[in-house]
Amino acid sequence: MVKRERKQKGLIYKLFILIVLLATSVALLIPTLKNLNFGLDLKGGFEVLYQVESLDGSEVNSSMLSSTFKTISKRIDVLGVSEPTIEVEGNDRIRVGLAGVTNQDEARTILSKAASLTFRDTSDNLLMTSDVISGAKVGQDSYGKPAVALSVKDKDTFYTVTKTVSEMEDNRIVIWLDYEDKVNSFKEDGDKCGSEGDSRCLSVASVSEGFASDVIIQGNFTTAEVESLVDLINSGSLPTKLTEISSRTVEASFGAQSLSKTFVAGLIGIIGIMIIMIAIYHFAGVIASVGIAIYTVVTFAIFWLIGGVLTLPGIAAVVIGIGMAVDSCVISFSRIKDELKSGSKLRNAVKTGNKNSFMTIFDANFTTLVVALILFVFGESSIKGFATMLIISIITTMFIMVYVTRGLINWFAKNKEFENKTGLFIGYKVTKKERKFNFWNFKKYAFGGLVILLIVGITSLSVNGLNLGIDFKSGSAITLISEQVLPEESIKNDINKLGYELYDYEQIDNNNVIVRVTNTLDNEEISKVTTHFEENYQASASIGVVSNLVQKELIKNAIISLLLAAIGIILYMTFRFEFSYAISGIFALLHDVIFVVILFSIFKIEVSSIFIAAILSIIGYSINDTIVSFDRIRENIAKKYNYKIKNKAELAELVNTSMQETLGRSIITSITTLVPVLALILFGSNEILNFNLALLFGFIGGTYSSLFIAANIWGLLYKKNIGKDLKKKWYDDEPEEKIIKGINS
Repeated sequence: MVKRERKQKGLIYKLFILIVLLATSVALLIPTLKNLNFGLDLKGGFEVLYQVESLDGSEVNSSMLSSTFKTISKRIDVLGVSEPTIEVEGNDRIRVGLAGVTNQDEARTILSKAASLTFRDTSDNLLMTSDVISGAKVGQDSYGKPAVALSVKDKDTFYTVTKTVSEMEDNRIVIWLDYEDKVNSFKEDGDKCGSEGDSRCLSVASVSEGFASDVIIQGNFTTAEVESLVDLINSGSLPTKLTEISSRTVEASFGAQSLSKTFVAGLIGIIGIMIIMIAIYHFAGVIASVGIAIYTVVTFAIFWLIGGVLTLPGIAAVVIGIGMAVDSCVISFSRIKDELKSGSKLRNAVKTGNKNSFMTIFDANFTTLVVALILFVFGESSIKGFATMLIISIITTMFIMVYVTRGLINWFAKNKEFENKTGLFIGYKVTKKERKFNFWNFKKYAFGGLVILLIVGITSLSVNGLNLGIDFKSGSAITLISEQVLPEESIKNDINKLGYELYDYEQIDNNNVIVRVTNTLDNEEISKVTTHFEENYQASASIGVVSNLVQKELIKNAIISLLLAAIGIILYMTFRFEFSYAISGIFALLHDVIFVVILFSIFKIEVSSIFIAAILSIIGYSINDTIVSFDRIRENIAKKYNYKIKNKAELAELVNTSMQETLGRSIITSITTLVPVLALILFGSNEILNFNLALLFGFIGGTYSSLFIAANIWGLLYKKNIGKDLKKKWYDDEPEEKIIKGINS
């Protein structure tokens, strides 16, 4: 009796700890969210319009604009968390917006970091720009003093210039940082070159011969000054000169209402996931819910610690990430149920189930991480921020949802109160007979559906095309907000009278509309349009302009991102599985992407830059789902067929058995992932509706392809191995999960 009471007290103690963890997570979440930095779309900030001029006085071309655009992006958003808005207007202007910045001096200090490095003669004539340099590092001069070591990229140009200078009467090269014509001069600043003070002259060196090698910038530098210069040069020197034309404080594009809606939708989505997990897995679902709460706090806390700026797509990434993180629990719980079904006691079932699920979880998350990293490298602004949040989510998943949650499951499974109550503990119950679906025979219908999908898609794209947003074609988006009703026909007529071509009109509500025109408005036209709508409709106008340059960069980056994501997935799956698995997985992914594109074409939904983030998120999710199925196929080949499939009947049985064993997990994961997406669609902000629709279509298509396409394609590719004795592969000896005492031991 006493022993039983002690056990009950032990369980009560553990439940108390669980409640404390949940309460602490909820308590920490509120202040963490309050301290986050919000993006330009949610909180407003400061905006500067620059005139772009060439350093040598020549006409600014598209190459110069593109380089300047990339350099500013790299300078301001190195970590992909500050999410500036950078837009090219016309042929020689760039508009830069900084989120959450209201102090003009602070904004200009940030923007002034975009410096330009030039090489000139002593008469101030331009000899070379920073294009000849590939990078810099901290070095020392011949006297052991701190110096900047430059790596020369264009050695031919560098040799030609230095050779010419060496033959001049005054054979010296002057290196300038942010040289300003008619303000700076070597005659004025020569004595201060390389010394402390406000001189922009970094160094002056005598040139006795032509050089085709790396060089040293030496001067009277301190170590701190050298490190600062190296960082400045490595982050990219501007190939052009920027002159500020205008600046202003901007209001939030979407406002507090959109932020509130998205947070409410996110909360509903999270609660929905918790309810589903508890309903299916009972007490284990409660533990998973605590894990979700901890996961959410840790994800936001990490984003805050790295100085992240949260935008609406970023919030969506967190909510979607939560849905995908739950998959880690679902995989573990499914494996535990498999062990219980085979007759194992609860404690052993938990231990073995967790062990067997580790590499499946790792493979699934790692492939999604590959996609997120590619999105981070090639994405811009909000897409890069979305990728950053996704990367944080994946890393947090591997720690919180794998180690902490599974550690708690292990901890409670040790209590004998649950030993004979597997239904209460993890929702397991003995079923007399399971219904089986013939996945292998369904392939003719699945492949027939693919053909129909392609026919419908080609027809729709030929007739409707894609409704490309302003991000993908040059033009201007005019957002109007007023306290009075904005009449559609009247506004359309005004746009026509102003001389602009309307290509889209979106009614957010009676007091908020977005008008898109094909024209790229200059500063004078923006002022005219803003004044017009203020005077005639008492409406504030926020105008975004995108040039053809940005369009080309976005399309190019989108194609590169998709190709590299596919290559990354193929390489990893070939390394961890086999090439046949990789090809099958990629084919399934193509189905998912085509499915989304076709639906966007049929329903004429606008395709914006964030659409690329949605597509890559879909790829990450779908390959995650597919890998779980492939992992079970690979396991069954080894354990049930001893590496030899004797005939077509056994191949069909292998596919059907493996898919049947993962069917329940696939359905639960799909539901828990779709819940937050549906919450964002139904209750979230309209501004990211298209993004969430893309995710909805993609997740549905991804679930279908994982269940009915990927495994069947693999089966067809595997036919050539029927009857062969396959050798045990290196990956069949799965790496052991690292054991951490007190967590998963």
